[in-house]
Amino acid sequence: MRTCNLFVTFLLLNFLLIAVIADDSEVEDESPFTYDDHTNKGPKNWVNLNPKWKACGNGKLQSPIDLTDDRVVLLPTLGHLRRTYKPAPAVIRNRGHDISVGWTGDAGGVVINGTEYRLRQCHWHTPSEHTVNGKSFKMEIHLVHNDSREHIAVVGIMYKLGRPDPFLAKASLSTLYFLQKIRSLDHEEIDVGYFLQKIRSLDHEEIDVGYVDPWDIKFGSRKYLRYMGSLTIPPCTEGVLWTILKKVRTVSREQIRALRNAVHDGFEDNARPTQASDERDVYMYRPGVGKTSTTQ
Repeated sequence: MRTCNLFVTFLLLNFLLIAVIADDSEVEDESPFTYDDHTNKGPKNWVNLNPKWKACGNGKLQSPIDLTDDRVVLLPTLGHLRRTYKPAPAVIRNRGHDISVGWTGDAGGVVINGTEYRLRQCHWHTPSEHTVNGKSFKMEIHLVHNDSREHIAVVGIMYKLGRPDPFLAKASLSTLYFLQKIRSLDHEEIDVGYFLQKIRSLDHEEIDVGYVDPWDIKFGSRKYLRYMGSLTIPPCTEGVLWTILKKVRTVSREQIRALRNAVHDGFEDNARPTQASDERDVYMYRPGVGKTSTTQ
């Protein structure tokens, strides 16, 4: 079983060895949308880019939102977020606007209100999309799940600069070990420069990265916020059940750089602005009794 998270190694080596990649390795941006409101494809205009994207401008439950103290209601009956994660085969995909990891096997999931939502993929945003009392963070990971009826539940974790994130820290393998792992996949020599160029130039193609264990994505706390929102990229589908962990974890500057270098040009800042909340309820689960401040 290949449990090494090779995709993160690819990202870090892309940063560390970027000088060996020729300039023409950049992929021309052909994305149907951008995050730059100075262009006609920016977030404010997503609603006009595709008839199926009307929710991006007309929806009433859009995400992300600013999680302010004054809107949070303590609700102990939400209960502990139960995880049933397990290692499973996965693929990496450069979707242009982000790097995603999709599980092609049964990776388990989370249980919410008695319903099991299976883990499908995770991806990163830099900076964070959700904010807390108006404050943005350096990174946010989204773990996307769905149930048997295709209802979507997303778990979000925000990160500030500090110690390396353990999940991404699996990339701190030596170049030699990386080469050995790559060569063992197909039992043949692969040129590192070529492989890095291939990763960076991926256009919705998939590369098998073996078994990836979702438990390596550390939660660090049982406290969380819960609200009903939407996908944060087009088509901005509503009815998404959001769980935002209260614990703000840490990520190193180098790990942030690796992620930003891997996406297509113009998507280094791939966070949708916060949306109108329209008096939506935001609930907090915290074991025991206490105050409702989102900063605790």
